[in-house]
Amino acid sequence: MPMQTLNTPAQRIGRIKGEILAHAVPVEVLGMVGSQKPMPKNAGATIIYRRWLPYGGSTTNSNTINRWVVDANSHQLSEGVTPDPDALTPQDISVTLNQYGVLYGLTDRTVDLSEDDVPMEMKKQCGERIGLIREMVRWGVVKGGTNAYYVGGSSRSAVNGKISINKLRLVSRNLQANHAKRITGVLSMSSDFGSSPVEAAYVVFAHTDAEADIRDLPNFKNISEYAQRKPISPYEIGSCENFRFVLSPELAPYADAGGTASTNGMYSTTGSAADVYPFVVAAEDAWGQVALRGANALSPTYIPPGEKTKDDPLGQRGFIGASFYMNAVRLNEGWMAVIECGISALT
Repeated sequence: MPMQTLNTPAQRIGRIKGEILAHAVPVEVLGMVGSQKPMPKNAGATIIYRRWLPYGGSTTNSNTINRWVVDANSHQLSEGVTPDPDALTPQDISVTLNQYGVLYGLTDRTVDLSEDDVPMEMKKQCGERIGLIREMVRWGVVKGGTNAYYVGGSSRSAVNGKISINKLRLVSRNLQANHAKRITGVLSMSSDFGSSPVEAAYVVFAHTDAEADIRDLPNFKNISEYAQRKPISPYEIGSCENFRFVLSPELAPYADAGGTASTNGMYSTTGSAADVYPFVVAAEDAWGQVALRGANALSPTYIPPGEKTKDDPLGQRGFIGASFYMNAVRLNEGWMAVIECGISALT
């Protein structure tokens, strides 16, 4: 039967929204960095990010958009001669919002007779699903970065090695040459737009399967060894040189997409080709996203059983859910990198 949208008191919707948001934000890791845009209302479906290219820069590739081309001799002045003025070159990057939704249904019998607080669990899982949906959208965007590095080969299909310090140093060299700023602040794990300062570093996001190989890196420092430095996330496991590592089981690999797994003892889902794990390295403002925070972050639905309508004259059915708009976009390919590698087959 079709569901009729009912008017519900604002206080109840506000409370439900807060409960859903509280569960959504903590399950996300990619959302704590990047250029955050609050959800605008009645401003169209497209958000435009603008950056300015350095003098001499071009949009040819991830390096040329970030590097100055300046010759001191060409800037030398002649007596009495006014030089020709230059103009700034903008780069506009647009992203179109998509709408997503989560909906659970329950009956009056469940509410009246169940010994469990099913509506509360639905609110919790609704928030967590929203967080995971948003994380999957971000992951699909950021793991496709064009500033890509491969361990053991020159393409994904040839990957058959684990993460190495040399590959990380190569990425660090490239990011610094592109004037990529280390991240010095992350969005706090709350439903508002508050941020927290952190010690400057490039942040690496990867799957939890890669933890053992990361800990084997030379000079790796566990978070328990931090002195004044504070973890940037409950999911941070430690740091190595310019990098801090944040792991999540939701940042899935490409199964069986690499080279021969047995060559270097790499893990494989089927035992043949190595699984390929993206390590996404982020500098400041590498990507942009519409943040799930603030009063307009989502539109909740709460229709409790007992509310009688012509479609449900006995008030037997209820619904809990929410809809929201979001998307993510890579803003500067040269301020992020993707290292594709395998992981050790632990036995």
